Amino acid sequence: MTDRTREDTTRRLERAMGSLGTAAMARMDEQLPWFRALSAEDRSWVGLVAQAGIAAFVEWFQHAGEDRPTPSIEFFGTAPRELKRSISLQQTVDIVRIVVEVVEAQTDELAAPGGEDQLQQAMLRYTRDVAFAAAQVYAREAEARGSWDSRLEALIVDALVRGEVDDGLHSWAAALGWTSAPVVVIAGHAPDDDPRAVIDGLREKGRRIGMDLLAGVQADRLIVIVGGADSVQHAARQVVARFGPGPIVIGPEVPDLHAAARSARAALAGLKASAGWPDAPRPVHADDLLAERALDGDEDAREQLVENVYLPLAGTPLLDTLATYLEQGTSLEATARLLFVHPNTVRYRLKKITELTGYQPTEGRSAFTLQVGLILGRLTESAVMWRALT
Repeated sequence: MTDRTREDTTRRLERAMGSLGTAAMARMDEQLPWFRALSAEDRSWVGLVAQAGIAAFVEWFQHAGEDRPTPSIEFFGTAPRELKRSISLQQTVDIVRIVVEVVEAQTDELAAPGGEDQLQQAMLRYTRDVAFAAAQVYAREAEARGSWDSRLEALIVDALVRGEVDDGLHSWAAALGWTSAPVVVIAGHAPDDDPRAVIDGLREKGRRIGMDLLAGVQADRLIVIVGGADSVQHAARQVVARFGPGPIVIGPEVPDLHAAARSARAALAGLKASAGWPDAPRPVHADDLLAERALDGDEDAREQLVENVYLPLAGTPLLDTLATYLEQGTSLEATARLLFVHPNTVRYRLKKITELTGYQPTEGRSAFTLQVGLILGRLTESAVMWRALT
């Protein structure tokens, strides 16, 4: 009796497949905003998927009593690859749920007399097993996609560290969904945790706060590229806890990922030179380490100091005033005596030096940076003269 009832129900299901598919499409259009937002072509593909899912259920139901294996979601193979990439696991579940609701709503008409409970039980088992199968498929694809994304992320970080920026960098970043600007690079020491776990944690942090984050662990260094932050300070606050002990250096903000190599170069140079300033704040800006970076051989820092400190003062009394002031241990009166000017004149000139360079001669760190800038400027000027003579 049960087999005959199953056969009768199967025939009813086969006759109703077309109308069930149409009803499923109508209900998706009514209940699913993401479905309405699809193009006509993609909606057509979803309709074919739903129809294939109904057919798969009917075929499975016919043999459900024969120890049939767990159903799969192979019917999703009818969709093109582009659609499968755009349909999330949640949306897949939505499709299955709609199809189930449509069939359940017509159970009395679809089931043969006495087969209502049989059909409902079969649908419960089928939808449960399909849901598990879908979750497994999406988990495998997510794992594969995660591995690929990790490789792309490592390539981007490595390219920026090496300064090898080309169009390929933007293609890789676009594949990871990178769209943010401005960009800042932050460098520090990696924690003792597994590097993959550190990077995954940073990526998840970026998703939560709405910023693009790329990260890489190279030897004992952790390098984080942040895009879309309101400010450099805001970007640093979000990631500083992810670094290991020791200094953390923030590179300068740049307009886009293409220019991020400059920010990375400054951050890494600052990290290398940070031992010269043991009491530096954590994090510290790379520009606050210009003097240490210059002494450590960073050509970018040397050029920046000459440009920011020496050149604005060259050819003016301010240069001699600054040199004398620093040589006299920042003594205002001694500087005034040696220059044969009033102390108020020295004060005025020191104020002008601060306005032109951004460094305050009366403050210890600034005075040190100004001193290094003066020396580098003199060396540069001397080198130019030597080249002219030889």
